[in-house]
Amino acid sequence: MRKHAAANDDLRTIGQTEKPIRTAATKAWQDCLTVGEKNGWRNAQASLLAPTGTISFMLDCDTTGIEPDFSLVKFKKLVGGGSMQIVNQAIPRALKNLGYPQEQIEAIVEYIAEYGHVVDAPGLRPEHYEVFDCAMGKRYIEPMGHVKMMAAVQPFLSGAISKTVNVPEEAAVEDFEHIYFEGWRLGLKALAVYRDNCKVGQPLSTATTENQAEEKPEPQIVEVNRPVRRRLPKKRPSETTSFTVGGAEGYITAGSYPDDGLGEVFMKLGKQGSTLAGVMDAFSIAISIALQYGVPLETYVEKFTNMRFDPAGMTDDPDIRMAQSVVDYIFRRLALDHLSYEERAALGVLSAEERRAQAAGEDPSQVAAQVESYAQSAPVVPGDAGEQDTAETEERPDSAPSARPDEPHSTAEYAEAKQGFITDAPLCVTCGTKMRPSGSCYVCEGCGSTSGCS
Repeated sequence: MRKHAAANDDLRTIGQTEKPIRTAATKAWQDCLTVGEKNGWRNAQASLLAPTGTISFMLDCDTTGIEPDFSLVKFKKLVGGGSMQIVNQAIPRALKNLGYPQEQIEAIVEYIAEYGHVVDAPGLRPEHYEVFDCAMGKRYIEPMGHVKMMAAVQPFLSGAISKTVNVPEEAAVEDFEHIYFEGWRLGLKALAVYRDNCKVGQPLSTATTENQAEEKPEPQIVEVNRPVRRRLPKKRPSETTSFTVGGAEGYITAGSYPDDGLGEVFMKLGKQGSTLAGVMDAFSIAISIALQYGVPLETYVEKFTNMRFDPAGMTDDPDIRMAQSVVDYIFRRLALDHLSYEERAALGVLSAEERRAQAAGEDPSQVAAQVESYAQSAPVVPGDAGEQDTAETEERPDSAPSARPDEPHSTAEYAEAKQGFITDAPLCVTCGTKMRPSGSCYVCEGCGSTSGCS
């Protein structure tokens, strides 16, 4: 205790601000010696210097005591995972005290945040580099500087100093020997050293900033395979189909590439300006762009067929007599018009002729091939529909003979002949039984409900 009091007596003060503190400290040590001579001391330490790391984070400051800041930009690993970037808060204040204007201060701070050091910072004078030296980094304080700072403070502390002497990663065994010897010679009670990157889980690190600075001059170009949009030409073939689903009328306009392949779809449903019309327009644009980026039509047919929502019910299309929704009908129609028989068969979408052939035990693929070849070769003859049908029949020598009126022409008609009621009749909303036609309406045989007529 007398040694502490003697160290306090040897302390020299310069300014007027330190004199009251010096006077109070001298009186406190005199009282300490008087009380100690009478009663003795129980505590092992009368004064100490608290560790920096945790306290500085709690106080929201860069450092406390004699510990220099670890680096200008550092990354702290968090207990729950991840890391937190910490930027020295004293940099702008130091630059302002050195006389730098605000524009240069902002430029220097951005440079330090990106590279982690002040070397070659824009506008910063080299003689000011040492002001920003830290424990680690490109410009760091020499290990012996830490030792001499601790030796200057040790006489005023009865306990050891909780401070780390940071040593660069390339330090050798002889360097550690020299540090410990000088610490003993200068009277330090304890000395802790830490070699940078000696542990995998280092709490504080400058590696992220330094690695970014090293990789910055030589950026690596990584090629990423991205889909390329294949736009349709200004003039392209298209086909418009009108439809009715459950009383709702609409149009499908499908544009194709000159070398075949669906490239755009526009669907019109509802009055212009209505919510339904706007949604269908947006849906059409999304489908068209996706088709041009290479999304197969089969994918959309697989996803959108069998969707159930109103309007739904009977249609005016002979190939698709019933539709569970407008979207269900649209993509079934697109599949029939733009997909091959093999692709449609895998998706369960067949035309009326193909279903008839399947029910009769014939090969539906041959029917599909005949229809496709005829559609490509048959000329379009304007005029009366009856004359056109006659001409088409005469030009198709391989066409099958026309069936008698009482024979079924499709799977639906075949089921009608066997079951005795129309297969396209709707289901009863009350009990779910297939309804039977009653005049222009339908009646349910299970519960007696009707579709609107008495």
